[in-house]
Amino acid sequence: MIRRGNPAIVLAPMDGVTDWVMRRLLTRLMPFDYCVTEFIRISGVVPPEHVFLRDAPELNRGSVTESGVPVGVQLLGGDPERLALSAQRVARLGAPVIDLNFGCPAPTVNRHDGGATLLRYPDRIEEIVRAVRQAVPAHIPVSAKLRLGWDDPRAIFLNAERAERGGASWITIHGRTKVQGYTPPAYWEPIGEIRKLLSIPVIANGEIWSVDDLLRCIDQTGCEHFMLGRGALSRLDVVAGCSRALGATRGERMLHGMSEPLSWSFVLGELVTLSREAGESERRTLARMKQWINYAHRRGDAPWFSSVKRLIQVDEFLSLVAAQSVGPDALCTLAA
Repeated sequence: MIRRGNPAIVLAPMDGVTDWVMRRLLTRLMPFDYCVTEFIRISGVVPPEHVFLRDAPELNRGSVTESGVPVGVQLLGGDPERLALSAQRVARLGAPVIDLNFGCPAPTVNRHDGGATLLRYPDRIEEIVRAVRQAVPAHIPVSAKLRLGWDDPRAIFLNAERAERGGASWITIHGRTKVQGYTPPAYWEPIGEIRKLLSIPVIANGEIWSVDDLLRCIDQTGCEHFMLGRGALSRLDVVAGCSRALGATRGERMLHGMSEPLSWSFVLGELVTLSREAGESERRTLARMKQWINYAHRRGDAPWFSSVKRLIQVDEFLSLVAAQSVGPDALCTLAA
């Protein structure tokens, strides 16, 4: 899964964005090596099996996407016992990895003892990781997603050490504090310092929008594993380029022989097909497409977004995207 000497590109869990339909599509078109579900909130009770199967239907097919990419299940909460029992339940369903969310900065999450709020309590991070580690079979990795801290970026040193001491198999570090949210820049240097101190792998996350960003992140962190979220959605070619730069295992296999351009028209058409197969409403599908292109628009890669953002019919939206996206700015050649 995540191990030294085997570089990996990981699809970030993005709440409300990278659900199973998007994981199915993105791992089909982009050479991700591993992905993590959106967080499943563990609050007052341990969720029944159908909740895990609803949010991670890959559990019904060997815990991989149709393209064979492993899918770890992310849990969010602050109660060690309930998290441990939930981890046991999802492990019995076949989850290959249990990931623990200590990084979500959303106020609604933080007000209910979850996500980044735990960054203020290193002892609790260790307690939660240890409880989950002891609850699931030894062959199932337990990982943790962290930020640099709540408001102090130096907090990562203690929090990462506590996560490792609790039994984490690897950790992912987003290079910002909770207070910094998603405001640029990401601070990669502390990730590199932590990597040198730990005996477990570290995945670097935050502000990787291009291959050049990846190379700078490598230079500053020394990491070989990277998690991409908004960057992967903003540029259709960035995952392929990063995978090629790393020589990542799945990327090399997937990229071999791929020479056709990947266009917004094609990708969104595939999304519509999968969404309809999943029984998704046309309204939800349209909102999803607009959200996706808006990521690219914010980075200057879809200047035509303003001409489609007010459309209210899926097929009309696809037709206009097809008309607008003919040109070098909208085509990304995977094997260039």
